[in-house]
Amino acid sequence: MIVNLLVGGPTSDWPTDLADHLLNPANADEVWVGADYGAVRLIKAGIRPVLSVGDFDSSSEKEIELVRQNSDKSVIRPKKEDVTDTMLALRYIISDLDFEKIVIYGATGARLDQLLSNLFFVLMAEFKPYCEQIEIVDRWNHLNFYLPGHHELAKLPSTRYLAFICLNAVSDLYLYDAKYQLAGVDFAEPISLSSNEFVGNSTNFSFDSGVICTIQSHD
Repeated sequence: MIVNLLVGGPTSDWPTDLADHLLNPANADEVWVGADYGAVRLIKAGIRPVLSVGDFDSSSEKEIELVRQNSDKSVIRPKKEDVTDTMLALRYIISDLDFEKIVIYGATGARLDQLLSNLFFVLMAEFKPYCEQIEIVDRWNHLNFYLPGHHELAKLPSTRYLAFICLNAVSDLYLYDAKYQLAGVDFAEPISLSSNEFVGNSTNFSFDSGVICTIQSHD
């Protein structure tokens, strides 16, 4: 099962077809979770989230009550907590739902601190084992996360650029058949290997330790 998670980032950064997708009755059976104002947006689009989580500090009392009444489960949390709304939503998804993949929307935007939080949470012990099942998608980017091993990544039709982001120390990184290749390189610190490209319809890479985020993107 695919679980879709809508976070409260600006709608201007959503994939271009997401708003229409939410309003299409044919997609009513999809599983959606809302984090903070993402839950409000889902409900206003006619989607009933299986779970809504957040402190809802940017929501009115009327909107909070709307969330309570129109979610299968709602968690209105205190403002001070050790995790973000996105992380808390993921915590509940992992513990309560049977999923094959989690696709996160609305997790990017103007706030760089929130963007970095939504990028680096996969290094936390509770989320790291599931990182290969998590994707982040916005209007310009599609992010996947990988643990050590050999991986094949399929090219998305709408993207041009490919990046390999070492989120921590990575050893023995091979980029076998991308435009710019590597052969067994170690990186002691986080680094963004950006502006690479696919040569064909897929690319292969491997590494022995660390966590890598791939980003397929277009201007």
